[in-house]
Amino acid sequence: MKRVAIINGPNLNLLGKREPEIYGGESFEDYFKSLKQVFSAVEISYDQHNVEGELVNLIQARGFDSDYIILNAAAYTHTSVAIADAVAAVPAEVIGVHISNIYQREVERHVDLLAGYCKACLFGFGLEGYRLALQFVMSEIDSN
Repeated sequence: MKRVAIINGPNLNLLGKREPEIYGGESFEDYFKSLKQVFSAVEISYDQHNVEGELVNLIQARGFDSDYIILNAAAYTHTSVAIADAVAAVPAEVIGVHISNIYQREVERHVDLLAGYCKACLFGFGLEGYRLALQFVMSEIDSN
């Protein structure tokens, strides 16, 4: 069974509470339960951390024991060379996800330091971006 790690960055623990006009009204924990039901053919884990170094540790750990990582590094996407280096260093295929359309937001969010190291990136689909990323993973698995 293939393993997929979902890793979320800072402030995404507040989904369902924080800026629902941008991020929606559902918590990630509730959404994750539905993902696990729909994608039961793969083993899916979930981690969230607000601290940059802890995200690096998670990417390194999951990147060697998972086949894929779905990563929403949140604001660190735009600022963290350390997270970009961690993505580049692991053998797992990484798919970047952003809930909002980063190009419709503040100009400092238009830079994605991780994208060059990701197999694919999705932004602007809300929480459904995670489902789309998992569908992509399933198509990759089926084609191999």
